[in-house]
Amino acid sequence: MLGDNVDFMTENPADALPSREHHEGGFRPMPTDPASPIDPRGGPHFGEYIAQVRGLMDRVRLSCPSDEQALEAIARLKELNDLLDGTVVDEWSLPGWVRRDLPANGNITLPPFFIDHADNDTVQARLTFDTFHLGGNAAAHGGHIALAFDTLLGTIASLQGASPTRTASLTVDYRSITPLNTELSARAWTERRDGRKIFVRGTLHDGDRLCAEAHGLFLTLKPGQQ
Repeated sequence: MLGDNVDFMTENPADALPSREHHEGGFRPMPTDPASPIDPRGGPHFGEYIAQVRGLMDRVRLSCPSDEQALEAIARLKELNDLLDGTVVDEWSLPGWVRRDLPANGNITLPPFFIDHADNDTVQARLTFDTFHLGGNAAAHGGHIALAFDTLLGTIASLQGASPTRTASLTVDYRSITPLNTELSARAWTERRDGRKIFVRGTLHDGDRLCAEAHGLFLTLKPGQQ
């Protein structure tokens, strides 16, 4: 989610619904004006809906059901999946990337994060790895940490390039344990740009302790590239 002080988006979402024709390269429009209305896709209950799904993911991650519990859960999940079949839309119509009022814009594939500041040079964010992101011994899984860095470094690269980018290279150095269910601070910044190549770095801290750092190379896409 973007803080109130962030000038990150470019189009009023009400003015341009995404389509393949609208977005060459398969990328979405990101609303830029923090004063613009929040895209209502998903409705007023979408945030709680996503929160409950995240809660389910956390419980399943630590679940060891009995046979009876597993069978009952399977039956209920089948019913739920049947219900959700009626809600499926194509990727261009998803709420889960435009709802800037929600953690990670409502995208459940990402660790929940909030962007407090974003400009061409720096992104500052807060994020929390939930129980679902468990790697072992109450620590976040390294793959989820890499996912968070890919998202945040990709954000700064897109802002620096003023156009969509793709990850060309991402290296993560794990410096200490990254705890679960703890609000962490993250920062991403641009090191330099060479034509279409954008070199970026990032850090993840628990208070003053460095948990991980990353450096990446992102490429600005040409029109029509995916």
